[in-house]
Amino acid sequence: MTQYFSIEGSGGKRTLSGSIAIFGAKNAALKAIAASILYKNPLTLTNVPNIEDVLRITEVLTEMGATIIRDQSMRSFTVDTNTMSTTTITPEIAKRLRASIVLTGPLLARNGHVRFPHPGGCVIGERPIDLFIEGYTKMGATITHDEEGFYDIRSPKDGLHGAEIFFRVASVTGTETFMMAATLAKGTTVIKNAAMEPEIKWLATMLNASGAHIEGAGTPTITIHGGELLAQDKAISKERFHVVPDRIETGSFLVLGALLAKELTLTDVVPEHLESLIELLTYAGVNIEQTANTITVRAPEEGAVFRAVNVRTHEYPGFPTDLQAPLMIFLTQAQGESLVFETIFEGRLNYTEALNRMGANITMMDPHRVLVHGGTSLRGKQLESPDLRAGLAYIIAAAIAEGASEIHNIYFVDRGYEAVEERLRAIGLSIVRHEEK
Repeated sequence: MTQYFSIEGSGGKRTLSGSIAIFGAKNAALKAIAASILYKNPLTLTNVPNIEDVLRITEVLTEMGATIIRDQSMRSFTVDTNTMSTTTITPEIAKRLRASIVLTGPLLARNGHVRFPHPGGCVIGERPIDLFIEGYTKMGATITHDEEGFYDIRSPKDGLHGAEIFFRVASVTGTETFMMAATLAKGTTVIKNAAMEPEIKWLATMLNASGAHIEGAGTPTITIHGGELLAQDKAISKERFHVVPDRIETGSFLVLGALLAKELTLTDVVPEHLESLIELLTYAGVNIEQTANTITVRAPEEGAVFRAVNVRTHEYPGFPTDLQAPLMIFLTQAQGESLVFETIFEGRLNYTEALNRMGANITMMDPHRVLVHGGTSLRGKQLESPDLRAGLAYIIAAAIAEGASEIHNIYFVDRGYEAVEERLRAIGLSIVRHEEK
């Protein structure tokens, strides 16, 4: 059954207060689960979010023969890939899950073969896999594309070879995939123009704690010295296998708090992972206070208004593309004009048409740029989530709107945010999940 949210907006009144605990990062958990293929013993991960994307990638591995034990009370997954019997990735799920392509690196490195369909995911522009094909070729693999639409990749008889890989455009998924593939390759691999996101550094730390030899993660150049299968040493601190907090979830709730909270504290966070957003919101007039693992946002003084600010999405440590949609809602309430320049994905600004139907004044200048004329009141509407991040942005828009809204196609929201309606209800938002009739 498909589901939808009904939300009763506050009309801009500050009705939220309390605290929200942030869960593990989707983009870290998915890659760590994929990394289990590199292990000769079961890998146990904690602080894994209970979201659709995690369930889908574990479903892929289970269908390939892996054994997975889930402990919901401990928020943990134990993944044993030593029982896997195939290296073909299930097409039905892979076509819905872009992250499934990260499985190709570990599978090819360990088994010498992988067969997979073109990956899918959110409809936010083309996501070509050329860089994966080129990188595997440099590592000695041969690649064919069969009549069924599958890519078939085979490594040399003695395994993948170390190589120098330069990304024309920094890629988070590419960086992580080749970092894992190189962990079992023969010789040394150097990734240049690597992505620098915190989830990459966390993944490298986890792999190194298990016997990998990775240097430079979190910088533009990563060096990997290939070695043997990894092993999770139970004597090593469990923190190494505790999924890092989700900075996109943190940032999304921070924007919601900036607009509607009397006082809202986000706990279990890493504030330094959100410096670009915090700096931008502070400049706009938001009252933010940080500790080592919390962020608190408070209502501005009576009569104060937020000011417009331009934003350009960029690879980390720049402003995250995944926070562009939530921030767009904030900018509709700031006084003045803001230019939003989406540099990562074409098509990712199409959701703004629905915001205009709610009363926003957003002008599409071209597929990558919009001009936001701020200070407009929003009205409740029926909306259809077009993708994961815009779906959450619609929740924020509905929360500040006058009147009731319905948000449909919320499968996208469930892909990346755990029990979002329960957590937002706990701080005062009127939001209910319904079954479609």
